[in-house]
Amino acid sequence: MIQKMILRLFRSYFNASVNICTRAILIIISAIIYQTFVIVEVFLNNFNLVYPPYLANLIRMMQNFVTDVLGYILSILAYETAMMNIFVRRLLRFLVSLLAIIVYPLTFFVNIRRTRKCPPPVNPLLFKSATTLAMMIRKKEITSEEIVAAYIERCKEVNPYVNAIVEPRYEAAIREARSIDKMIASTEKSADELAKEYPLLGLPMTVKESIAVEGMSNDCGTVYPYRNPAKADAAIIKLARAAGAVPIAVTNTPQLCMNWETYNNVLGLTTNPYDQQRTTGGSSGGEAALISSGASVMGVGSDIAGSLRLPPMFNGIFGHKPTPRLLSVEGHVPDCLDPDFEEYFTLGPIARYAEDLSLLLKVLKQPGAPDVPFDKPVDVTKLKFYYMNGDGSNVSNSIGSDVKNAMNKAKDYMKNTHNIEVQELKIKNIEHMWEIGIRVLLNIRHVRNIYTDPENREKWISIWPEVLKKMFGLSNHNFLCVAYGPLQKFFDALPKSYYKNLLSIFDQIKNDFEKALSDDAVLLFPTFPYPAHKHYRIYYKFLNCGYLTIFSALGLPVTACPIELTSKGLPVGIQIVANKCNDHLTIAVAKEFERAFGGWVPPNKELGGYIKTA
Repeated sequence: MIQKMILRLFRSYFNASVNICTRAILIIISAIIYQTFVIVEVFLNNFNLVYPPYLANLIRMMQNFVTDVLGYILSILAYETAMMNIFVRRLLRFLVSLLAIIVYPLTFFVNIRRTRKCPPPVNPLLFKSATTLAMMIRKKEITSEEIVAAYIERCKEVNPYVNAIVEPRYEAAIREARSIDKMIASTEKSADELAKEYPLLGLPMTVKESIAVEGMSNDCGTVYPYRNPAKADAAIIKLARAAGAVPIAVTNTPQLCMNWETYNNVLGLTTNPYDQQRTTGGSSGGEAALISSGASVMGVGSDIAGSLRLPPMFNGIFGHKPTPRLLSVEGHVPDCLDPDFEEYFTLGPIARYAEDLSLLLKVLKQPGAPDVPFDKPVDVTKLKFYYMNGDGSNVSNSIGSDVKNAMNKAKDYMKNTHNIEVQELKIKNIEHMWEIGIRVLLNIRHVRNIYTDPENREKWISIWPEVLKKMFGLSNHNFLCVAYGPLQKFFDALPKSYYKNLLSIFDQIKNDFEKALSDDAVLLFPTFPYPAHKHYRIYYKFLNCGYLTIFSALGLPVTACPIELTSKGLPVGIQIVANKCNDHLTIAVAKEFERAFGGWVPPNKELGGYIKTA
C-alpha cells in the first residue's frame, strides 16, 4: 500500500516536472525568436541594411512551407504556456531580460552621435498656460498671431533636435490667427461672452498624427507609395476648431501607434528634449516631446496601453487618460469595429500645465458623454489617498530608486502639508492583472492593422509572408506591427476556459477597485519603474507595460503628473487614478502637486538664456 502511494506521488511529481520543463523550453524558443527580431529591428533602423533582390524570390519559395510549420508551432506554444504560474512569469521576465546583454551595449553604439542639447525656451509667452493665453487674447492684451508665430518659431528651433513634427501647417495657421484677431477687434462681445463661446480662441495646438486633421498627414507612421492626407477633421479636432483653436502641426507616432518608443520608417526616431539619447516613450511621443520642449502649449494624443501617460512621464509634462467614451475616437488611425473598443481606447489632452487639462476636456467631450463635473470645486484635503508600488505580478520589474523617491515625495507632502496619511491599497488577486490586462486588450476584435484584409475589415490576409520579409529586412513595417499578427494568433489559440477564469478574477478586481476608490479617493501609482531609458531598450523592458495596461483594462481615468527631475536631469512622474467619472479629482490632485513641486521644468535650462516671467 505504501509502495503504491509512493509510486503515485512520484508519478505526480514527474508529470508536473515534465510539464514545467516543457513550458520552459517553449518559452525559451519564443524568447530566442523574439530576441532575433529585436536585434534585426535595431540594426535596420540605424544602418539601413540593403539586401539583394534575389533574396525576395527565395523568401517567396519558403513561404508556404514555413506558414504551416510556424502555425503548428504557435498553436503548441499557446496551449503549453497558457497557465502563467509564478515560475513561468519569472522565467519570462528572465528570458526577456537576457536580451539586455546584447541590446544594452548596442544602444550605446547607435546613440553615440546623439549628443546635441535641445535649447531651452526664452520667449516669455512660452511660459504661460493655455488658460492664461486664452484670457489675454480675449482681453486684447495680445493677438493670436503673436502667440501662434511665437510657437511656430519655437517649433522651427527645436524640431532639428527632437524630430517630432510630421507635417507643419504654419502658413495656414498664421492666416487663421489673423482672421481670429480681426473677429476679436470687430466684435462687440465681452471677454466673458467670448470665453463661453470660444474657450480656445486663438490658441495654437498640435495633434498626434494618428488623429485626423483635414489636409494633413494621417498615415500614422506607415509607408505608402502615395500621399493620402486626412479628408476631414477627427471629431475632437472639429470641436477644438469650433472653440477657436489653431492646429499648427501633426506630430510623430510609431507605426499604427504600436510601440512604447516613437519611431517609424517614414519620419524616423523622435528624441527626448532632456537627452537626445533617450526615448520619448510612445505612442504619443512626438506630441510629448514637442510640448515638453516648449514648442506647443497643448495637444491631443491617444491611449490604449499608456500612450497618454508614459510619454508625459518621460518628458516631464501632464497627460490625461479620460473616463471611457468621454471623448469621441472617430477619426483616429487605427480604428476598430469592436463595439467595446472605446471601453479601453481613449483620446485625451497633453499639456505643460495641469489647469489646461480641464480646459481641453470640457471643450472636447462628445455629446452624450458621461457626466464629469470638471467645474466642481475639489478640496483635496477631504479626499482619501491610497498608493500601490506595483501589481506584484513577478513579471514587471520593481520600481527603481528614482521612481520610489517620487512616490515618497508625493506621500510625504500629503502627510506633512495636509496631515493626510497615504495608505497602501491592497487588492486581492492583483498579481493576475498583468496577464489580465494583456489578454483583455488583445481580445479586442477587428483593430485595423497591417494584416487587415482591404476587401473585408473582419478578415485578415496571411501573416507569415510579412513575418518572413521582416526576418530578411525586406518589410516596410516596424517590428511590433509585424509581431502583432503572430501574437494575436498565439492568444487566440489559448484555452478559452482559462480566459473565462481570468475574467471572473477580473470582475472581482474591478469591484474591489470601485469599492475602494468610490467617489472620494485617489490612488498614487508608478507610471514606469524608471525614468526615460536609451532608445530601443524598451524591447527588454516592455514587460513593465503592466504598470500602464492595468488601468486601460479597468477603464479608470488617470492623470500623468510630473514630480521632479533626477540627478541626471530626467523627469520622473506618477499616475493619479480615480473611479470612472471622477477625472476632476485626479486633475485637482495634479494641480496640487504642480503647486508643491513646480510641475514642468524646461529641458536643459542650465544652458543659459532661459527666461521665465509668467
